[in-house]
Amino acid sequence: MWSAAPKHLFSWDFIIRDANHQSVAEVRLSYWRERGAVSYAGVEHKVLRQSALGAFVLEKDGVVVARAEKPSAFRKTFTIEHAGRQYTLKARSLGRREFVLYENEREIGTIAPEGPFTKRARVALPEELPLLLRLFVIWLTMLLWKRNSDAAE
Repeated sequence: MWSAAPKHLFSWDFIIRDANHQSVAEVRLSYWRERGAVSYAGVEHKVLRQSALGAFVLEKDGVVVARAEKPSAFRKTFTIEHAGRQYTLKARSLGRREFVLYENEREIGTIAPEGPFTKRARVALPEELPLLLRLFVIWLTMLLWKRNSDAAE
């Protein structure tokens, strides 16, 4: 299991740590726009939106590694494509911030806040998933948390 913690109180940049509290990666969200990056081992991959209402893509040097589309503006759900496989990331329930990752309608992982008023999270995604995909799923979850936080202000 991993943990995600903001770099500081008001930050939407997260440090991802493994069960031994060793830093694995960083997940960064832009404060003003819906874009950001994921970084590990000194390599940065950008996350950006293809158009104003288009898919989010994870890319390195212009090559798309993964993409996520939001099938409905009214639901906290993303359909993710990576290496020819499809996953669904969606809120566990309407009023909760816990997100569940599904493959073929089978739950394979979760990202859940450590408490009701924190951005710290517990990340339980299968190690069989490529690291970049797991980081992209975390980034998408944090984006939805940020949208919710911005709407509450």
